[in-house]
Amino acid sequence: MDKYDCLRLENQLCFPLYVASKEIIRRYKPLLDKLDLTYTQYIAMMVIWEEKTIHVTALGKKLYLDTGTISPLIRKLKEKGYITINRDNKDERVQIIEVTKEGMDLREKALSVPESMAKNKCIDLTVDEAITLKKILEQIIER
Repeated sequence: MDKYDCLRLENQLCFPLYVASKEIIRRYKPLLDKLDLTYTQYIAMMVIWEEKTIHVTALGKKLYLDTGTISPLIRKLKEKGYITINRDNKDERVQIIEVTKEGMDLREKALSVPESMAKNKCIDLTVDEAITLKKILEQIIER
């Protein structure tokens, strides 16, 4: 075993994760373009649709995004009319995101995204493989 084997690309776990992530996001792109959303905006809206009202910091934590990334993201969603951003009455420093009617209407249109991803087998795994992979990735994230 060569001491430089640890620097070989083929021996890196991070590389196939990186490539798989890029490839999956690339496959989402044409579907999200129809909704005028980036992938990051799409996953943010998923959380906002579920929560209806959420603090900016809580959204950032759920998406593993720092304030430098979350601020322009929510500003763009506000410009598109999908959310409002207000200050908390109890603490002016806290920003609260609320989904608008337009944002909820977008949710209906977004139903086509997971349907298309599944129909086109964009991630061609069995259900059991997908469940196993998701559990392993969640373990990586948690640790």
